[in-house]
Amino acid sequence: MSHIALDEVIRRIHDLPSLPAVVAELLSSMAQEDVDLHYLSGRIALDQALTAKTLRLANSSFYGMPSKVNSIQQAMSVLGLHSVRTLVMACGVISAVPPAAGSALDFDLFWRQAIATAVWARALARHLRQSPDTAFTAGLLHNLGTLVLATRFPQEYVAVPAWRQAHADASVADAELAVFGVDHAHTGSALAAHWRFPQAIQDAISHQHRADAIGLAQAVGLAHCLAEPSDASPAQREQAWSTLAFDDEQRQQLTQQCPLMVSDLCQILVS
Repeated sequence: MSHIALDEVIRRIHDLPSLPAVVAELLSSMAQEDVDLHYLSGRIALDQALTAKTLRLANSSFYGMPSKVNSIQQAMSVLGLHSVRTLVMACGVISAVPPAAGSALDFDLFWRQAIATAVWARALARHLRQSPDTAFTAGLLHNLGTLVLATRFPQEYVAVPAWRQAHADASVADAELAVFGVDHAHTGSALAAHWRFPQAIQDAISHQHRADAIGLAQAVGLAHCLAEPSDASPAQREQAWSTLAFDDEQRQQLTQQCPLMVSDLCQILVS
């Protein structure tokens, strides 16, 4: 089976649509020490669709606000810049790559799994001494390379699910490596670099499947394992729980709460 050069994958990445202007602006603000919150909230508010989704997210069970948030500026005041930026970026990223006709990838399922990993990564973050907002973003982006491969190389990608069916217990990454010679971790990290996400998020995406992953990459890898049972064996999931060293009460709490949050977010983000 002939493989596709990483250079060609990266070239196709550069053909992808850009992120919405306000999302790119929010990404730039991550490197700034002094951020004008009034200006940023005004910029977000100019995009009515983005604002509506962001406010729905802010008022969902994901944050459990005691009273309703009615404006981006109010959301900034109550939730803080980091949380609002995370929500806006989530909305912007999901809208940036539209479904491709005839693709072998189930886009609805893809985004539901990405959101599930994001929610779990956020829930595990503090235990692993990571930023919950950064972990959520990295979790949402962790499989974005699969989206690139499926939309930029739709004819070749048909072989990925077929390869998994022919190889018991094979992961999506195993199949992508067999078909393309690169997997979603390499490809997704390249896309995150193209979209100018912070280096920490690029590294988390590229290192998510490594056994020696630490920090943000470990949070994403463990979240992926616990959130996407179809891509992890029971033994792998049990190993993830063992690594986290949660007691039975913590484990039960996460197992009950995370799916509810995933369901709420999917209703808003995946139409």
